[in-house]
Amino acid sequence: MTNLFDLTGEVAAVLGGTGVLGGAMADALAAAGAAVAVVGRSEERGRERVRAIEKAGGRAIFVAADAMSRDSLAAARDAIAAQLGSVTVLINGAGGNKPEGTVPPGGDFCTVGLDGWNAVFDLNLVGGTLLPCQIFGAKMVEAGKGSIINIASMASITPLSRVVAYSASKAAVLNLTLWLAREWATKGVRVNAISPGFFPAEQNRRMLLRDDGTYTERGQAIIGHTPMGRFGTAEELAGATVWLASSRASGFVTGQNIVVDGGFSSVTI
Repeated sequence: MTNLFDLTGEVAAVLGGTGVLGGAMADALAAAGAAVAVVGRSEERGRERVRAIEKAGGRAIFVAADAMSRDSLAAARDAIAAQLGSVTVLINGAGGNKPEGTVPPGGDFCTVGLDGWNAVFDLNLVGGTLLPCQIFGAKMVEAGKGSIINIASMASITPLSRVVAYSASKAAVLNLTLWLAREWATKGVRVNAISPGFFPAEQNRRMLLRDDGTYTERGQAIIGHTPMGRFGTAEELAGATVWLASSRASGFVTGQNIVVDGGFSSVTI
């Protein structure tokens, strides 16, 4: 059974690996034996993550890249190949939200501007998923091997209140995942998604928690809708990540959305 989850010989690129969730996924892949490239814009946080992986006995490098630039992503892909080998596992963990794409409290959807809408779609769909899948995926298809894991969201399944552009963009991420899974199913490249529930991180912490650690009104509503009665921790994404990355453990799995949400999506009333 241990061999099913052994990623020795795999090379994983974790876009968004400088963040809390992406960083935890990078840790998990390295612990399973993969050589990991932490890809992001923050060199300080990226190198800190690399040091942590190396301290734990793993192998990792940091590669700077702008997910909105084809040239930057291609340069990152080539730099990883030169130092670690060709990428066989791709985690598309870059993304986020912007206030300009959100309906303010008591506000009107019709006031959401196109600039804000486009910015959120660029973050999550274009730079966060589309371009990396094209740049890294082309080499995977050429090699006939690869596992791509896109990061979707609870909002991919059920649109969340106020965050309209984010919800729509994450639904598009899931749709693109399914499309690519079908397109590349006979080419040796599997494409799946992970939809995390609510995990406090840099971007959403203030929405969920006050400075003293108590729940905000929105945070309390989410907890009340979550059967497990708590938020997730980043480390709880490790199992799904390693499983989807391993061709031995999930070789017949493609086009799937793995929900890790404490039961949030099971509650309808």
